This record gives sequence, C-alpha cells and structure tokens, in this order.
Amino acid sequence: MGTFHSSQKLGEIVTKFPKVADIFKEYKIDFCCGGDRPLLTAIKEQGLNEPEILDKINNLYEKFKNTQIEGRDWTKAPLGELVDHIINVHHAYLNAELPRISELTSKILRVHGEHHPELSMVHKLFHTMKMDFEAHTIKEETVQYPAIKEYEKNKAEEALHKAIKLNEELSDEHTSVGNILKELREVTNDYKVPDDGCNTYRLTYAKLQELEAETFEHIHLENNILFPRLMELDK
Repeated sequence: MGTFHSSQKLGEIVTKFPKVADIFKEYKIDFCCGGDRPLLTAIKEQGLNEPEILDKINNLYEKFKNTQIEGRDWTKAPLGELVDHIINVHHAYLNAELPRISELTSKILRVHGEHHPELSMVHKLFHTMKMDFEAHTIKEETVQYPAIKEYEKNKAEEALHKAIKLNEELSDEHTSVGNILKELREVTNDYKVPDDGCNTYRLTYAKLQELEAETFEHIHLENNILFPRLMELDK
C-alpha cells in the first residue's frame, strides 16, 4: 500500500508532499479552495481513474522522498516567516502580474472580441478577480499579518484572536477566487487559443493559466497551513 490514499484530504496530501501539486494541476484537481475534500471525492467529480492517480502520487513520492530537493516546511517554520514568504512571493507576483494581464485581456477583447464574444466574459471575470485580490491582500497585509507578528513577538492573545477572526472571511474570499478561476477555464475551453488567435491572444491565455497555478499555491499556504496553525495555537 502506498504512502498516500484516496481517503486523505487534498490539502493534507499537498501539505505533506508539496510536489504532488504538479499532478493535481495536471488533472485540474482543486487542492486550494477545495483542499478540505478527500482525494476520492475530487477523483469522482472529475471522472478520473483512482488507481492511476494514486500510482502517480505514490511513485512521485518514492522518487523524491530521499532527495535533497525538499522546500521549506511551512508547517514548522515561524509564522512570521510564512507570512513574509506569502507577501514577498505571492503578493509580489499579484502586484506585478495583475496589471499586465489586465492590459492583455483588454487588448484581445478590442482586437478579437467581435468574432470571439467569450472574451467579454474573460475580461469581466478577470477584472472581478483582480479587484477582489487587491482588496483581499490589503486586508491581509494591514490587519491579519501584523496581528500574527504581534502575537509571535509578545504572545498577546488579543492579537491571535484578531488574526483568527479573519480566517473565515478570507477563506470565503479564496473560494470566490477559486470559482472565478474555474469559470475562466470553462469560458476559454481550457485556455484553447482559436486558430485565428494572435501571439497576444496566446500570451494572455498562458498568463491566465500561470495565474491559476500561482493562485493554487498561494491559497494552499493559507487555507491548508496558515489558518489551521492559527487555530491550533488557540486551543
């Protein structure tokens, strides 16, 4: 029997073995917003082959478990280091890329919108997500993360409760973003560029897919690691 099995929750599997995110992305399995579901539930929803998925996961784990390629274990790192990582890597990515993708979605809508009416929905969905992300990250950086660092420095229970109070609200916002990403995939037919699509069209869809992958990693760190660790401290 392999290390991982289908009754385990998606978030638990990715937390224990982050490299498995590559497999989940390949099969379009949502491990961030849907991270509290058992793997089997996701497999059934997607109509996937359970033995095939488990074999891939466990074979990949066997390949990597004895190597030195493991990244930072965010389940054990200081919380202040974790939130700094989220800001410096994931929030920095959003700050840099959201304006660029905004320009791209607007450009292809102007050039190709007449013959590809779905681009109007792509434009709308992306800009809704952009606005949500901007408000969301500000809330994290000005309220929750400072409270976490205050607790870590002074062990002030009030600061911990302030951080925890936002967990549910932030998690709901993650779910909203995840739903938009799913809708974008549907509207674009899995980001399939039409035959008359130009290089900018291809770049836009590539950037949107990159944003999706980055967001999965970002939300995973918060939903499946940061928030549960905060709750554990309150016990």
